[in-house]
Amino acid sequence: MFLSTRHSEIIQLAKDSGRVLVDDLAAHFGVTPQTIRKDLNDLCDQRLLSRIHGGALFPSGIENMEYEARRKIAAEEKDAIGRAAAKLIPDNASLFINIGTTTEAVSQALLDHSGLMVITNNINVANRMRVFPEIEVVIAGGVVRGSDGGVVGEAAVDFIKQFKVDYAVIGASAIDHDGALLDFDFREVKVAQAIIANARHVILVADATKFERTAPVRIGHLSQVDSFITDRCDIESVRSICLESEVQLIETTR
Repeated sequence: MFLSTRHSEIIQLAKDSGRVLVDDLAAHFGVTPQTIRKDLNDLCDQRLLSRIHGGALFPSGIENMEYEARRKIAAEEKDAIGRAAAKLIPDNASLFINIGTTTEAVSQALLDHSGLMVITNNINVANRMRVFPEIEVVIAGGVVRGSDGGVVGEAAVDFIKQFKVDYAVIGASAIDHDGALLDFDFREVKVAQAIIANARHVILVADATKFERTAPVRIGHLSQVDSFITDRCDIESVRSICLESEVQLIETTR
């Protein structure tokens, strides 16, 4: 389900300022406060915003948004990132695909490829790709998170370490301005680190909202990846890291 234009703009306003107020939104859109209250209630029911008295907050800090809610944020940007990443991966390649809504967009864009061997700890990716006879899917064992279908834990790490693949497609919950790649779940981070260590070419996929978020667990550093694909990168320190570390920066909106 995609968000309406007004809902999308409300989320963007909340993201820009951290919060939105009913009266301000009613004046901005030229609608009644009752209409805005219903909009905010709908968005909070989807866990895209958090309700406060008189308005709503944009989720931030160490609280991770629900998976389906995250799927709706920057959906078009993620699709474009997915297509750009798929162009870097040739037919007959082996690759890891990690957990995340943006990595899932890459898996969707890869469905017209042939001869792929895809190793993943993402049940959603495996389920999408398994029905295509030109793609061999190998799924990691371990603990399955009910929230997003991610397979995590030491068993998944040990499984990943058995392979050395051509490409890895990874995401991150947040990207710090110093280039740190961050996530929320220590178990997921250990899998991501194993994926980075066992791929010849690492592709990081993340939309620009990841520059505005934070998370407590460090995956690694931007300098460890080979290609970084985003919709746009307005953070000069991040652009400098890409240049200095010879990371290919691809911006889909430029």
